[in-house]
Amino acid sequence: MISEFRARFNRDFTAEKYQRFLLEIDRRSGAHVNFRNSETPCFFPAELLAKMARYGQELTHQLIGNAEYMETSLAEIPPAFHVPGDSAHPLFLQADFGIDANMEPKLVEIQGFPSLYAYQPMLAEAYRDVYGLDPNLRHEFMDDYLPAFRKAILGDHDPENVILMEIDPEEQKTLPDFRLTERHCGIKTVSITNVVKRGNRLYYRGGRGETPIYRIYNRAIVDEIVRKGVRPGFDFRDDVDVEWAGHPNWYFRISKFSLPYLKHVSVPKTWFLNQMHSIPVDLENYVLKPLYSFAGLGVVIGPSAEQVRAVDPSLYILQERVHFAPFVETPFGLTKTEVRVMYIWLDELRAVTTIIRMGRGKMMGVDQNRDMEWVGASAGFFQ
Repeated sequence: MISEFRARFNRDFTAEKYQRFLLEIDRRSGAHVNFRNSETPCFFPAELLAKMARYGQELTHQLIGNAEYMETSLAEIPPAFHVPGDSAHPLFLQADFGIDANMEPKLVEIQGFPSLYAYQPMLAEAYRDVYGLDPNLRHEFMDDYLPAFRKAILGDHDPENVILMEIDPEEQKTLPDFRLTERHCGIKTVSITNVVKRGNRLYYRGGRGETPIYRIYNRAIVDEIVRKGVRPGFDFRDDVDVEWAGHPNWYFRISKFSLPYLKHVSVPKTWFLNQMHSIPVDLENYVLKPLYSFAGLGVVIGPSAEQVRAVDPSLYILQERVHFAPFVETPFGLTKTEVRVMYIWLDELRAVTTIIRMGRGKMMGVDQNRDMEWVGASAGFFQ
């Protein structure tokens, strides 16, 4: 959106540079990147990203400061996944914004769960190096990002006793992020089925037998655990002696469930489906969303009345549709972006960097734009 950088990038782009970029992100990750990364980064006005970062903070504090919401969200956690020792606030937080025709950010979703904290800075630097971007362009909001990330993951523990926990991590598209997290923090990535309980302690199985776990960076999504019928080697409800780098309860407590409670200039009107007295007649202007899905699963843009009636109303919300405006000039026409502002909450809630999704389809997720060019995952730069 910064015209001088956009014009320069488009002028100097070659298919050969893009192929070199793809090889480079595989090399730097130490794993094949199995999702589409756009041919281009995005160049945003600094004030626009700053506004999004501020909005995400305001929305989060609005929820945390609402005693009624905090009580209700705690009761909303499914009993089978209600983990003891809840924290006062999420350690990791994501706020996703679309941009309307007035260049105003509109909230798509907010989530108290980790994202690609290790992958995204690598991706941005690969864009910078391969395409020769201006060295003064920034992609991180804070200078001490990597130390803050390590502190969030490790706490005060030896890396040997801290794990990244996921379901079949070698099969996940996010494996490159896991490899980079291992490299930055010195920890191991462990499948949730290789974590076992002994007394009130958890251990992970490895080449040297069983190693005690003192802290868990949890990347296992409850929705996937349920869908795949995964059986962990422990029960989430167990009161075990372990710290969570991102307490799992926040997956539920700050989620799509939060949207109807938020009152903010950036938030489209949202209703719990089971609290609506009638179905709107202009459903093309709404989005039907399941409360606890991930990566766009189950989201229907402009649903039919039959689709709305077919779902369990206690598990869905209906949200006014955010009409993303296309601003990024590409060889295939103007392209839309969705900006994920990523936060870490140590002493205070701080925006750290962004994930950008580019697309020309109805939805902005990578999977929904896989057969197009100049779309997909990207990085955001600002002056």
